[in-house]
Amino acid sequence: MRANIRKETRLMTDDGRHYKAVGREFASHESVIRSEDEYVRGHVHTNTVENFYSVFKRGMKGVYQHCGEKHLHRYVAEFDFRYSNRVAVGTNDMERAEKLAKGIVGKRLTYRRPHEARL
Repeated sequence: MRANIRKETRLMTDDGRHYKAVGREFASHESVIRSEDEYVRGHVHTNTVENFYSVFKRGMKGVYQHCGEKHLHRYVAEFDFRYSNRVAVGTNDMERAEKLAKGIVGKRLTYRRPHEARL
């Protein structure tokens, strides 16, 4: 969490004890008491992250089936793009394709040449 979440973030978690200390390092930290079946209190909930993780997990098991830690950030970025540009948040297929195409401008995917391969 420390390495991947900005310190200005309003952190929302469940009531796991492991979040208490790290939660102090963010702009604010609030939690729902899942151990008492609390799922939302005002604006505090974990529904968004649980929904994202559910979609990510299904995609990883159903589509990709394996992901090494070395490339995990790439898979997460792909699912982040999909999640942030879905119909439920007002992005249709054409708009999503246009955003995707704009994202490749100036980028080039290259592979290691055979003579550069490590043994």
